[in-house]
Amino acid sequence: MLIYVYDGSFEGILTSVFEAFSRREVPDAILPEDGLQQELFASYSHIQTDPAKSDRVYTSIWKNISDDALKNVYHTFLSEDPDAATLIYRYLKLGWKMGSKVDMFLSNDTVFRIMEINRRLGFEVHRLKGFVRFRQVGEGIYYSSISPDNNVVELLAPHFAERLSDQKWIIHDVRREIAALYNLKQWIVSEFSAGEIPDATDEEKLYSKLWKRFFTTLEIPSRSNPKLQRQLLPRRYWEHLTEKW
Repeated sequence: MLIYVYDGSFEGILTSVFEAFSRREVPDAILPEDGLQQELFASYSHIQTDPAKSDRVYTSIWKNISDDALKNVYHTFLSEDPDAATLIYRYLKLGWKMGSKVDMFLSNDTVFRIMEINRRLGFEVHRLKGFVRFRQVGEGIYYSSISPDNNVVELLAPHFAERLSDQKWIIHDVRREIAALYNLKQWIVSEFSAGEIPDATDEEKLYSKLWKRFFTTLEIPSRSNPKLQRQLLPRRYWEHLTEKW
């Protein structure tokens, strides 16, 4: 049994797909290194994430399969399904044979599971767009906490940046301790814990902990957080995906 091990990032998955084709290997599974439990009779190959290789796979998906396939692949990654990377590899392998018709091949177990994961994730995003509720935590700053099954905070952010473009807001995923933050100009995703929200009556503390840290700078805090970087889609991939969200 051959198992590829990657760093947990979307780019890591795409690099693993590249390596499988380049080496002419068929990995039985592609697993993230975090929480990996090694099996006695398995052979492990640790894949080093390579942006150039992941870019080639990314480009090949939208050129030779479809934009929808890109969305399906990325949303499967965001689902955090234990089999996500393996499913993505098998789905792409089939997609490069069938082209844009791959999503119609629902009798195939991999395609069916990919589409089901996307259906569940899409339903959760749609539901949260209607159910997210904000409370004011200071002068002109609004906060909402969610605990979604899927890692969807970055899929919610564009919707609320358009809908509430005149408000500064925070959508906090308490389960993953990350948040989307909007400063009237752009939104970012940052690590964020419940302790970041001070007592709403303490305006000075609120200013120092929220305003100065997030709302008066264009710096992206995730740059100093490798774990968070792995959770986010590289900005150069946005062109073909954001309209699908």
